[in-house]
Amino acid sequence: MGTSVNQAGQTAIKSEPNVIPMIDIMLVLLIIFMIVTPLIANGFKAQMPQGTNLDKRPEGDGEVVLGIDAAGGYFLNGTAIAAASLEDQLKSIYSTRGDDKVMYFRADKDLPFEKIQDAVETARRAGVRVMAAITDVKPSGKGLFDQK
Repeated sequence: MGTSVNQAGQTAIKSEPNVIPMIDIMLVLLIIFMIVTPLIANGFKAQMPQGTNLDKRPEGDGEVVLGIDAAGGYFLNGTAIAAASLEDQLKSIYSTRGDDKVMYFRADKDLPFEKIQDAVETARRAGVRVMAAITDVKPSGKGLFDQK
């Protein structure tokens, strides 16, 4: 609210609302929605990580590696396995292990995330407690911490 002086020299109270703060808030909200709306429309795209300076080492004898190819087929330690028998195979492997319930996971980079999530849930039901993602070395060359 403000005051004004009329012609007779008397002061009167103005009953006009101050809309400047409201306009400021509306402009800020407009800018936020202009930035956020395209991000929401695109959705979240999860990808398996890719390493740049990894040590190449072969898998050990006791390590279990679950792989999923681009077609969604499962491979347990390099051997193709049916999706229906995956949980039973993993249960038989991990039921005899004590504390070593680690499984390594390798998936095709173009695989939909739903397939990866299904495999992770199946492994958890089978008794796997720790999952580690196996990444492939990027073909881009030397990374920041590579030896010269």
